[in-house]
Amino acid sequence: MTAKVFTLPDLGEGLTDAELVRWLVAVGDTVTTDQPIAEVETAKSVVEVPSPYAGTVAALHGGEGDTILVGAPLIEVQEVAVEQAAARPAEPRSAEQGSGSGQVLVGYGTTSHAGRRNRVARSGAATATTTASPRPTAPPRVVPVVSPVVRALARSHGIDLATLRPTRPDGVLTRRDVEAAFATAPVGLPRASAPASAGARPAAAAADAGTDPRTGLTIDATTPFSRLRRTVAETMSRSRAEIPEATVWVDVDATELWEGRRRLARDGRAPSFLSFVSRFALAALARHPELGGRVTPDGHGLVTFEGVNLGFAANTDRGLLVPVVRRADRLSVRELDAELDRLATAAREGTLPPVELAGSTFTINNYGSLGVDGSAAIINHPEVAILGLGRAIERPWVVDGAIAPRRILQLSLVFDHRVTDGGVAAGFLREVADAIESPLGVLADTPGPLAARA
Repeated sequence: MTAKVFTLPDLGEGLTDAELVRWLVAVGDTVTTDQPIAEVETAKSVVEVPSPYAGTVAALHGGEGDTILVGAPLIEVQEVAVEQAAARPAEPRSAEQGSGSGQVLVGYGTTSHAGRRNRVARSGAATATTTASPRPTAPPRVVPVVSPVVRALARSHGIDLATLRPTRPDGVLTRRDVEAAFATAPVGLPRASAPASAGARPAAAAADAGTDPRTGLTIDATTPFSRLRRTVAETMSRSRAEIPEATVWVDVDATELWEGRRRLARDGRAPSFLSFVSRFALAALARHPELGGRVTPDGHGLVTFEGVNLGFAANTDRGLLVPVVRRADRLSVRELDAELDRLATAAREGTLPPVELAGSTFTINNYGSLGVDGSAAIINHPEVAILGLGRAIERPWVVDGAIAPRRILQLSLVFDHRVTDGGVAAGFLREVADAIESPLGVLADTPGPLAARA
């Protein structure tokens, strides 16, 4: 029998390569169809790549830390004998079947980058092949884990997932299972050793030890940025280098909206504060579409769109991600709330596919959820504006000539000064602020679907 070669598939959004984070199988192991074989990191997320073949692993292409091009060999599998083929769950899928052609990518998430050794990306079309004599082995136990976040947490704690008993009725291990096992383990009890990439100080970093000439301090370690961190750095640097940004802000009395949400909660779950502010911002963008557009590549014009893809900043274990609500302008407050919650949960659990982390045309940064009152955020290039939302806290406020405690928050708008001037930006921000201060008044004065659906 000849080995089937599985090449790295297109992981979505036109990504051309991925960094090999960790092999989940070894040469000689028996794999089943759709079993995760490797964790790879793209500029968007960490992805578990499943095998389209069932059989014995004949070769692995590349080592941990290598960059593998889409379409380059990833793994070779010696398929099971013909008489066993009928037992396979599904026919093998061709390597050309990218994520957009039906291939299932099992799990998106995080892996620890602390102390990962310095790596050199491969520039060739394919990476070196690692082979070994196949060894007889029993079929490995496939631990049912939904997210690589759980595997990364187990590695960081040195816990063998195969020893854990899942609490979920479907038998899937969760973060809570790992944390419970770590919390109840006897002090000093040896745990499964974690790989160096899970937190141990790498040799490459230790070799850099010495005195920093700029600070005079002893260098403890040098840790390379993760691919996601590098992508964020490139985007933020490009934003600051290309966009002449300006910021306007305003303090808003959000008491009426705050109390309105509390009343809604009596009849069930109230939509989040962010979903209301998002709905108000979308309504204001309909009257100021230039703030939801993009500057042309030559910098000489502006492209505006019919509708808004709303990005929002989500704090996760991997860092700050920006999930995208597509055609958010069509959604009511409750629909926005459901979609924001779904995307935020998936981002935190590491199950958000790359396609839902791209394509935004306007972004909201709810830094108030982190306990921050104000911030001048960096525009999410290539967008032209970003709305910031601080925390709503009780402050003394003058109401009808008297000082009273009110829920006050700060809104900020950072905008591209090439696209518009301060008057338009201030007008947009004031519309959002007025809606927060008098939500019923805004809905009463708004014609069309928005008033009926909000």
